[in-house]
Amino acid sequence: MQKDKWLFEISPKNNLFDLNLKEVWQYRDLLILFVKRDVVTLYKQTILGPLWYLIQPLFTSVIFTLVFNNIAGISTGTIPPFLFNLAGVTIWNYFKECLTATSDTFKKNEAIFGKVYFPRVIMPMSIVVSNLLKFGIQIFIFICFYLYYYLTGHNVSPNLYLIYFPLLIIAMGMLGLGLGMIISSMVTKYRDLTFLVSFGVQLLMYLSAVMYPLDLMREKLINIEEGYNYAWVVDINPIAHLVEFGRFMLLNDGSFSVFGIIYTTIFTIVVFLLGLLIFNKTEKTFIDTI
Repeated sequence: MQKDKWLFEISPKNNLFDLNLKEVWQYRDLLILFVKRDVVTLYKQTILGPLWYLIQPLFTSVIFTLVFNNIAGISTGTIPPFLFNLAGVTIWNYFKECLTATSDTFKKNEAIFGKVYFPRVIMPMSIVVSNLLKFGIQIFIFICFYLYYYLTGHNVSPNLYLIYFPLLIIAMGMLGLGLGMIISSMVTKYRDLTFLVSFGVQLLMYLSAVMYPLDLMREKLINIEEGYNYAWVVDINPIAHLVEFGRFMLLNDGSFSVFGIIYTTIFTIVVFLLGLLIFNKTEKTFIDTI
């Protein structure tokens, strides 16, 4: 049979940067299947089931409010501390889930990858999409508390920048996906990275303005008289800019810089493309090293 009569042709020679959206679209049913699998099996045979989507951000926000606001005395301005922390935790959780879940893609799915062909990038993409459901539930809970504080007379209100909130979520997903693909590719050779990711994500949260205003941290990390300036530690973290900008859109409190948004956008695109390059390169040989 001639080559032009084949319906599909499987070839190992691919462009490293080729996302191959046409082939991903052809396998869209498989993508939906993986999304359903991620949602259904995650809390299968659990007592509370999807309620864990609600418990985790609520308890985290309560603990942050007690420790950082009540004990440490960190001010959130006119915004209720619990609502301030809930906004940061909700935005952060989407990035964290995308990163941690995609960072072990090759190892967790080696049995499937070794038996049947499909575009490998579908697997981490399905994780990012399925996490949108969890994020949607947590945003709904945030809106409920938002309305409660608004109706009880607190000074809370969104601003016009809220129309860019979907773009912020796309940026969080792309950044988590890009970093996850890089780590997943490295895990095929260095299994220790699995433990490092769990530990590193916890540390990253404290550098990402989740539980404090970004401007406050800049003030604390700069002391001209004593001659030190560590504010750059937070400023070079793109997650901190995304969390702060997201909170600014939702609560109309805080600040953001145009430079920070441009820097974060460029950083996200570069990391995503780099992750795609490494992922595409690794998928050809990972079965021999994993």
